[in-house]
Amino acid sequence: MLIEGCKHELEITVPTEEINRETERVVAELQKKVRLPGFRPGKTPASIIRSRFPGEVRQDVLESLVPKYFNTKVKEEELQVVGTPSIKEVHFHEGEPLRFKAEFEVAPTVDVKDYRGVPVHYHEPEVTAEDVAARLEEIRESKAQFLNIDPRPAQDNDYAVVELQSLGGLAEPIHQNDMTMRVGDPEQLPAFAEALRGLSPGEEREFDVTYPEDYADEKIAGKTVRFRLHLKMLRQKELPELNDEFAKDLGDFQTLDQLKETLKTQIFREKEVEAQQKAKQEIVEALVKSHDFAVPAAYVEHQVDAEAELTIRRITGKPVDLEQFKKNVDWSKFSEPLRPKALQDVKANLLIDKVADVESIHATNEEVDREVQRIARQEREPVAAMRKKLEKNGVIGRIAYQIRHHKTLSFLFEHARKEA
Repeated sequence: MLIEGCKHELEITVPTEEINRETERVVAELQKKVRLPGFRPGKTPASIIRSRFPGEVRQDVLESLVPKYFNTKVKEEELQVVGTPSIKEVHFHEGEPLRFKAEFEVAPTVDVKDYRGVPVHYHEPEVTAEDVAARLEEIRESKAQFLNIDPRPAQDNDYAVVELQSLGGLAEPIHQNDMTMRVGDPEQLPAFAEALRGLSPGEEREFDVTYPEDYADEKIAGKTVRFRLHLKMLRQKELPELNDEFAKDLGDFQTLDQLKETLKTQIFREKEVEAQQKAKQEIVEALVKSHDFAVPAAYVEHQVDAEAELTIRRITGKPVDLEQFKKNVDWSKFSEPLRPKALQDVKANLLIDKVADVESIHATNEEVDREVQRIARQEREPVAAMRKKLEKNGVIGRIAYQIRHHKTLSFLFEHARKEA
C-alpha cells in the first residue's frame, strides 16, 4: 500500500504452521548449545528449553520469519526496496499467526519526457589572438631563467634571495634561509617590499610587519612581528625570445606560427569543453525543474553524506571518517545547507539514468578497458594488476556507470535546441 511519496506499507501474516516449524528448528538449535545441570550436552528436553528460554526462542523465531516473509511479499508485489524497513505492530501470540506491518521506501517510478530539444544557451567558442598571446606568455614564464646580477641596491621586480628571521612577537619563531622574494610583489605585504628596496647584497635591515586580522596563517594573524632580513643576492628573470627557436625547443614544431596554431586548437578545445559542460548543466537543471516526483529520503541522505565528505576533504585536504565526524559535530546544522543540492543531484541522476534506459545508452567493454588503461598509466601499474584491483574493490561497475552517465549527458547536449 502506497502511503505517500515513496513510502509503502505492507501488512504481512505468517501461518501458524510455519511458526511451529521455525520454533521447532530454533529449539533444536538451542538444545545443541545449552548446558543445564542434570542433562548431557544436547539432551536437554525441548519442553525445558521452551520454559527456560522463552525470550530467546521468541526473538530467534522473529529474526528468522520477519525478514523471510517480508522479502517474499516484496518479490510478489515487485517492489524495489530502498533502505531498511521499519517493522511495527508485531502481534505474536502462541497458537496464533504472526502479524506485523512493514513500512519502507521504494525506488521511484520516473517518467522522463521532452528530453530531446531542451533549449540551452550555447555558441561555438572563439579563440582570439590575445588568448594565444597569453598562453605563449605562460609558456615563456615557465621557461624563464633567473640570472645573478652584480651587487647594487634592490629595486622593484628584482628577485631577492634572503634570510628572514623573526625577532619577537611570536610563540613559534620564523627562520627561513635562501628564501626568494620578488621586490614589490603585490601578493606580499608592503612592509617586505619597503624593507628590501635600496638594500644591497650583504646588508641587513630590521623592520616591523603588522599582519591583518584575516591573514591566512592564524598563528600570526592580527600580530605585529619584528623581522631581521639579510639580503644574500639579487637575481633578474630572463624570458626566452618568442621566435622559431623557442618553438623548436618545445617539441615537434618548426616555426613559431606552427606553435601558435597548435595552441589555438588546444585553447579552442578547452573552451569547448567548458562551454559544453555549462550547457549540459543547464539542460539537467531544466529537466529537474520540469519533472516533479518524490525521491526516497535514503537516496538524499546518501547524497548528503557524499557531499559532506567532499566538503570536509576540500577543507582539510585529507579523507575523513564520516561516522566519527557526525558524533563530534552538530550534524543536523552541518548537513542542512547541503540538502537542497543533494536533492537536486539525486533527481538529476534518476532522470539521466532513465534517459539512458529509454535510449539504450550503455558503456561498452572497450570504453571500460580504455578507462582502466588510463588509470593504470596514471598509477604506473600493469593494466592486468590494476583491473584485478578495481574488480576486487567493486570499482569496475562504477566506471561503467560514469561512462554511461557522461554519454547520456552528451546525448542530451547533441539533441538540445542550442540558442546563442
